Amino acid sequence: VITRPEMEIGRYHWMYRSSRPHQYHHVPALRGNVSPLGIQGCFECCIKCLGGVPYASLVATILCFSGVALFCGCGHVALTGTVSILEQHFSTTASDHALLSEVIQLMQYVIYGIASFFFLYGIILLAEGFYTTSAVKELHGEFKTTACGRCISGMFVFLTYVLGVAWLGVFGFSAVPVFMFYNIWSTCEVIKSLQTNVTVPGDQICVDIRQYGIIPWNAVPGKACGPILENICNTNEFYMSYHLFIVACAGAGATVIALIHFLMILSSNWAYLKDASKMQAYQDIKAKEEQELQDIQSRSKEQLNSYT
Repeated sequence: VITRPEMEIGRYHWMYRSSRPHQYHHVPALRGNVSPLGIQGCFECCIKCLGGVPYASLVATILCFSGVALFCGCGHVALTGTVSILEQHFSTTASDHALLSEVIQLMQYVIYGIASFFFLYGIILLAEGFYTTSAVKELHGEFKTTACGRCISGMFVFLTYVLGVAWLGVFGFSAVPVFMFYNIWSTCEVIKSLQTNVTVPGDQICVDIRQYGIIPWNAVPGKACGPILENICNTNEFYMSYHLFIVACAGAGATVIALIHFLMILSSNWAYLKDASKMQAYQDIKAKEEQELQDIQSRSKEQLNSYT
């Protein structure tokens, strides 16, 4: 004889087949450095942290810092040596090169500003690289990309493009003193090679700085010839300024390459953030549909319980 409580239990199991006795499954043994609570070990944490480092942005930042440091440091010392050479050998009157001295002093202050700005800008771009890498790594997690973040990435793309064009001009401008010093050095080499030739005196070979437009035409003496020019080439100021201008030009070229690298990175990062926003919208719609489906199922169960 089946009693009424047993009939109620049987009907309950027939209606809710998911209500089964709890089944125990075999749990595999833990391996590695993972603790029983699911906490990762030191090695796994290091691998995860290294996986989130934006190596492309890191390389571009190091190249940008190196290029700006070479340009600013070497350019500052080279400009000081150039003023010393002009005052001692090409323009003995202070009023003749007063304007040039003011321009060089202004350029040195600009160099200070460039160094400070690019130090801060490089750190910001590196932080943006970390942000974008985290957004890409956590597409299926709780990371949320906002429209403000995408706009900031687009602004960085535009600003880096403008700075890259400006540094192309700086790179071309830094090649001018290298060309001038190379002409003076090559003239000194010609004078040295003509010392064995008696028919061609070296006094007739001169370098006139006034033709470059850096000092006025009424500057005295304005030019150097023969042994005087050779002595100028043998001074420490000329030797150091010449090589420092070369290094400064190379630093400007390295900065241009770094900015082009940054531009490619920022463009790809902006595209990644755009895809991440689409993925986020899809996941929100999917979660909303699943929630609606769960609500429908719960209402159906409540109605079924009310009928029974």
